[in-house]
Amino acid sequence: MATANRDLQVAQTVFGDGFVQIKQYVDILTSRGVEWGVLGPKEAPRVWERHILNSTALASLIPEASTVGDVGSGAGLPGIPLAIQRPDLTVTLMEPLLRRSNFLTQTVMELGLTDRVHVVRARAEDCHETFDIVTARAVAKLPPLLGWTKKLFMPDGQLLALKGVSAEAEVQSAQKVLKAGHLTAEVLQVRSHPDADVTYVVRISPR
Repeated sequence: MATANRDLQVAQTVFGDGFVQIKQYVDILTSRGVEWGVLGPKEAPRVWERHILNSTALASLIPEASTVGDVGSGAGLPGIPLAIQRPDLTVTLMEPLLRRSNFLTQTVMELGLTDRVHVVRARAEDCHETFDIVTARAVAKLPPLLGWTKKLFMPDGQLLALKGVSAEAEVQSAQKVLKAGHLTAEVLQVRSHPDADVTYVVRISPR
């Protein structure tokens, strides 16, 4: 309970005026999200730390007024929390599965984000837009992920892939793909707030 209270207090600080909106999103996630199968029932009690604050740890890495493409967005993570925290961002949520894309469309409408958050039912490799920043969370290992997303952020953007403690190992396994694509990778440890848990991010940039 103490950890849950801490995470809630941290979220209030992180989101400021957007806290009411992010709380509404969490309520949607833990009700309809579980009912529709876009969030596992065991994830509901730890949604703030594991999903919301984990997502917003990326915010410090995204330049102001960026366009963001969230690949395999699923329940809207990290795209929706980032959009709520950062009103300067324009976010596209890419999700190929019908049920999940319907969930995203309905959620974005209910949150009043349709002016700058767009839902596209498509796989990354079928999307023809380009973005300043591409985000990916729990989508795939780096080698296939790079194959799918490279054209979305080239030639001047970046890929920010949320990973776990195995991030360094994934970068090593992707060396051939990185070299062939003229890309560099670095593993970053970031937090959405000094009291939040560390999030591991692999940042991919053109050489």
